Amino acid sequence: MPPGPDGASVLGWRRPRAVPSILSMRAFLASSIGVATAAALALPLALSSTALAHPAATQSSAGAGSAAPAAPAGSTQSLPLVPVGPAADRAPVARGMSTSPRLPETRGLSAREVKTFSLVGVVWDDASTHLDGRVQVRTRSVVTSAWSEWQDVDTHSSEHAADPDTVERGSGRVRGSTAPLWVGQSDGIEVRVHAEPGGHVVSSGLPTGMRIELVDPGDSSRPHSDAKNGTAEPSPVVDDDDKGELALLPGMTMEMAESSSANVPMAPLGAQEIPALNKADSTADAVLADEALAAAPYIGPRPKIVTRLGWGADESLREKGFVYTNTVKAAFVHHTASGNNYACKDAPAVLRSLYRYHVVSSGWRDIGYNFAVDKCGTVYEGRAGGVAKAVLGAHTMGFNTDSMGVAVIGTFASTAPPKPAVDAVARLTAWKLGLFGADPRAKTTLRSGGGNLYTKGSNVRLNVISGHRDGFATECPGRHLYTQLPPTRTASAKLQGRP
Repeated sequence: MPPGPDGASVLGWRRPRAVPSILSMRAFLASSIGVATAAALALPLALSSTALAHPAATQSSAGAGSAAPAAPAGSTQSLPLVPVGPAADRAPVARGMSTSPRLPETRGLSAREVKTFSLVGVVWDDASTHLDGRVQVRTRSVVTSAWSEWQDVDTHSSEHAADPDTVERGSGRVRGSTAPLWVGQSDGIEVRVHAEPGGHVVSSGLPTGMRIELVDPGDSSRPHSDAKNGTAEPSPVVDDDDKGELALLPGMTMEMAESSSANVPMAPLGAQEIPALNKADSTADAVLADEALAAAPYIGPRPKIVTRLGWGADESLREKGFVYTNTVKAAFVHHTASGNNYACKDAPAVLRSLYRYHVVSSGWRDIGYNFAVDKCGTVYEGRAGGVAKAVLGAHTMGFNTDSMGVAVIGTFASTAPPKPAVDAVARLTAWKLGLFGADPRAKTTLRSGGGNLYTKGSNVRLNVISGHRDGFATECPGRHLYTQLPPTRTASAKLQGRP
């Protein structure tokens, strides 16, 4: 079977007889109709599942373009998007007359079969280039073999990133990216990206180097493997000056041990969760936050937190080591904009997909959020470095320093967040902000690292519990979650025991 231009098998072998005639008709319409919309020209053909060819798509476990077998911890298929609509001016109708208006560019992929994936997103070369357009995908379910309706992918994701002029931002690996969309186990994909007018549109209409990323979260019950060759690593011994020699559990890698040791003594090495504590016992956590607050009265009870090992993070993906700031003065609440079509039992797989999308596809050093919360109210450790410490995240461009990012898994622009999730945000912030002496009902001052709302270096007065949109021009965390922040501040302060 002949491969397509992007390396994946496409429709072109045993093509149904009706398809060439339809393609010819579309070409005729494009050249003969005086006024045509790009949306009409960009509609890919709706193909039946039986008309799909088998894939030969590139897979990667640690980045771009590796043909090695997929690691048990997941994989990424990265397919370039190709022109499927007009990108040049139409010819003049008659001599001396002006040309017709430029029609917006459209890129995409026709329907095709690919290896199994569960999350999708679009990336492009330049992280500073904004995508002014509409991204839509259709996917084919592994379970039912049925194609979904067209689904929109949130294009506003550049605000979830490291601050300008930071080492992470300047690594040379960071790409522009949409928000990811969780679609469940799928083996077919069709994509269209349609340029729309906006303040950042350039002559080409769409960013260069656009690719669709198809992420498979892998099975966390299988042992993690070496991302290079797919084989299990031996169990080394970590010699840490602060913690002494750490004998690893069977199957643990060096990276897994380092990540896990950042949460000792709250949980033993290799723990899959950090247990909940009552308010009195939680005050001891302040020592781990490097603050002289062990006797402070306003620390909320520690919630149960699923560790990175608990949700199956492949520690070989992220950069080694951890980066910290001085303190935690504020908490920014986000939604992942990845959709609400997941069960709570699937939340670890969603997190593994988000992590892989942030690191492998977007080029970040680790997952951007410090914590995640699912629809059932379970709290998960996000970026590595220790849940009680001031770990530098990549969640609110311009205000990652001295703050934490909490992402509720889902999309809440038109849907109300589940109460268990909102309650979990209150519990988490009562504990974590309390470790650093922050009052959830108060305001604080953060210095902007640069963004689209505040100039770099400006001092900005913000709520201690803020929404992402308070620090960056974005819809995140969605209108319905944002309206829950005032009662969340009150509930969080009450959990801290504040009058």
